[in-house]
Amino acid sequence: MVIVRPARPDDALSVAGVHVRSWQVGYRGLLPDDYLDGLLPEERMTRYAFGSTDPDVPHTVVAVDTGVLCGFATTGRCGDAETPGVGELQALYVDPSSWGTGIGRTLIEEARSHLGQQGFTTAVLWVLVGNERARCFYRLDGWDEEDGARQQVVWGVQVDETRFRRHLR
Repeated sequence: MVIVRPARPDDALSVAGVHVRSWQVGYRGLLPDDYLDGLLPEERMTRYAFGSTDPDVPHTVVAVDTGVLCGFATTGRCGDAETPGVGELQALYVDPSSWGTGIGRTLIEEARSHLGQQGFTTAVLWVLVGNERARCFYRLDGWDEEDGARQQVVWGVQVDETRFRRHLR
């Protein structure tokens, strides 16, 4: 049985492990192999700040299946200047060993619910260009691809992303 709960500070290494493994499998062929192979959860875990009750700090929930953390979703206020007052699904990753089990759907439902509880009526998210698996997943959940595109540096590598938008109510 999958339990979704707020992330705690002691989840950092497990979340980082899911994050790294998801990138290594999901972004293979989209980002350089040597870059992906060099990602380490121990380096990533120091960048998380779980447990804050400050509404301006991103909120992360985790999915735990029989005691194993297998996915997470992070939400917060959108940082794009052209979208004030909009929420953002900042991250949603499921361990590749749990892909296709419904954990992603459970996490995105929780993320949308949390954004709605924060008063957002619209949310955006960004998808790596070429990530067809994610694009299909978000479209099935009612997200619409927009013309918005950006380049940014994420984890030390430049990526091209496309914006999706969804009404929450």
